[in-house]
Amino acid sequence: MEQSASYIAKPEEVKKVILLYSGGLDTSVMIKYIKEKYNADIIALTIDIGQPLEDLQKIKEKALNIGAIKAYTFDAKDDFADNYVANAIKANALYEGKYPLSTAIGRPLLAKLAVDIAKKEGADAIAHGCSGKGNDQVRIDGTVITLDPKIKIVAPVREWNMTRDKEIEYAKKNNIPVPVDVNKPYSTDENLWGKSTECGILEDPNEEPPSDVFNFVTLPENAPNKAEYVQLEFKKGIPTKLNGMEMKLSNLIMQLNKIAAKHGVGIIDMMEDRIVGLKSREVYECPAATCIIEAHKELEKFTSTIHENMFKPIADNKWSYLAYAGLWYDPLMQSLNAFIDKMNEKVNGIIKLKLYKGNYIVVGRDSKNALYDKNLATYNIEQTFNQAASPGFIEIWTLQSKLVNQINRK
Repeated sequence: MEQSASYIAKPEEVKKVILLYSGGLDTSVMIKYIKEKYNADIIALTIDIGQPLEDLQKIKEKALNIGAIKAYTFDAKDDFADNYVANAIKANALYEGKYPLSTAIGRPLLAKLAVDIAKKEGADAIAHGCSGKGNDQVRIDGTVITLDPKIKIVAPVREWNMTRDKEIEYAKKNNIPVPVDVNKPYSTDENLWGKSTECGILEDPNEEPPSDVFNFVTLPENAPNKAEYVQLEFKKGIPTKLNGMEMKLSNLIMQLNKIAAKHGVGIIDMMEDRIVGLKSREVYECPAATCIIEAHKELEKFTSTIHENMFKPIADNKWSYLAYAGLWYDPLMQSLNAFIDKMNEKVNGIIKLKLYKGNYIVVGRDSKNALYDKNLATYNIEQTFNQAASPGFIEIWTLQSKLVNQINRK
């Protein structure tokens, strides 16, 4: 297949490859495939950002047994939470108003660590298991060549055109262990910020997702009949306490995932505009992300002026688009982060959420920075707001509207 970009690896250019390795069928087959086609040494890199994984040591041993010359494993959950998810929280990040970007914000971290290991090992290329139809190829390729323009990319799924059955046949022929779940009908990706599911019956936008799609969040109809309240305390826009208990962000997210998932919170079914031009039906399970972003938005509104609250969504929407589109290192992203960080300096306080059968409702707010004064807002007779001043304000406020209508009547 003729290559359309200068960064795509040619066999003669590659001697050592860093493979982003999950331990599943695709990436396990790639170890053998890349060795054969590129005659290159393979170094496997497995990064834990909160996805369900086998024991990292077992994954490492599997890569070495298949043919990798070396295997790295990293527990990057704290890095992911503190340096990627935290920014998304402060930006109220929801692509097209719904998707909390769980997969999207994980990719630049994986790519960055791959570049770091490539430099350490003197590798010529980085390999991944992304297809040519998805967004992840944009995020990983784009991040890699942004951080190191000299490095090459190997993407076997874009070039080998193997079906699932052919992959299994290839694996068995080469004594590559085949996972027990190879016949699963869905394609999934998961980390501590959420889970995405696509393919199978989900490719028909008119079909309701069957119950077997959901193994993270309880279906709302099966959720408890009693509501549960959770309390989130924020400092500078980041949740630091869950129900009064202080904990690091990664642990708080994983704990809240369990609570909210039990109550059916976090199921998202949407049509999504991919970066490569396709529309795709996506199903997400993001219980903690859904709750935290809703709580953060409410606290931010509580502590910000009307002008800040009208402008901030513009910055948030642009931030979400850049993150979705794989432009994590674009200068605009850094500028947006500077503004968003400044906005969040005062986002301190407590939000109480009520969780019940898929619903999540803010029912309590408390902050020393709140721009709310009960003595001003109350309708009781003992109030401090001067109502007599309102008519003069209204006359000035509507002056131009009144003038336009007078002119039109003429």
